[in-house]
Amino acid sequence: MKKRHEQKLVILSMLMLLALNVPLLLLFDSSQPLFGFPIIYIYIFSAWLFSIAISYLIIKRYYE
Repeated sequence: MKKRHEQKLVILSMLMLLALNVPLLLLFDSSQPLFGFPIIYIYIFSAWLFSIAISYLIIKRYYE
């Protein structure tokens, strides 16, 4: 894997660190459910799924 692609994964990790940081999580902490689930759960799991998908694309596309 080239250095450039490793840098993309590091940037993705930093973005996920910011996305799952407490001040940002508190923005989604409300008592109203969406589709029967608390909004904070939907945010956490969608961010997690997004990071897995982007990581997979980077590794699959640029693996050498």
